[in-house]
Amino acid sequence: MLPLRDNVPTRHFPVVTVALILANVLVWVLYQLPDLQGSVDELAYHPCEVEDSCPTVGQDWPLTALTSMFMHGSWAHLLGNMLFLWIFGNNVEDALGRLRYLLFYLVGGFAATALQTFVTLGWGSVQDATIPNVGASGAVSAVLGAYLLLLPRAKVLTVIFFVLREVPAVLFLGIWFLFQLVDGSAALLSPQEGGGVAFFAHIGGFVFGFLLVKLVQKRRPLRPTH
Repeated sequence: MLPLRDNVPTRHFPVVTVALILANVLVWVLYQLPDLQGSVDELAYHPCEVEDSCPTVGQDWPLTALTSMFMHGSWAHLLGNMLFLWIFGNNVEDALGRLRYLLFYLVGGFAATALQTFVTLGWGSVQDATIPNVGASGAVSAVLGAYLLLLPRAKVLTVIFFVLREVPAVLFLGIWFLFQLVDGSAALLSPQEGGGVAFFAHIGGFVFGFLLVKLVQKRRPLRPTH
């Protein structure tokens, strides 16, 4: 399922959402593309950093937990995350206000990284702990969890098998989260089949956003247009 847009307007232009998208794109184009492996070695987050057991030492985890949120592994990885952030982030920003939204986004990313690290170090192998974690998906997942709680009756225009359908947000995001749970459980049982996707970062971010957004909500989002 590929989302294209939702049906919820905003009061103001989503300055922070656009700035986050721009920051991710600039990091990819200006910093990562010229030396992808070098950028990953230096500023990607590795769970083994927490235990000081990484064979290759770049920056330490207090910094890389932040920088990795703005790094990606491919164009598809970047564009997919930015599409979800654009569609769902503007309404969450509208409900939280710009500063609260920015802090919520960043802390959600840290929560996502924390859960992925806990699972990797607790159940993964030594090799698993050296795999770089990059991408905005943990923080974006926090936005998705917040959106689900704030706007369950919204609808998302979605491409499903080359057909356009308006799907209720609660269904779209519920299915998305279910896939993360199923794939995360499979990856936990068979790590080699996980495809390098940090499913538990997605789960951690989503649960964080869903449970905590009401604590920082400033106003109600606007209602869906139809």
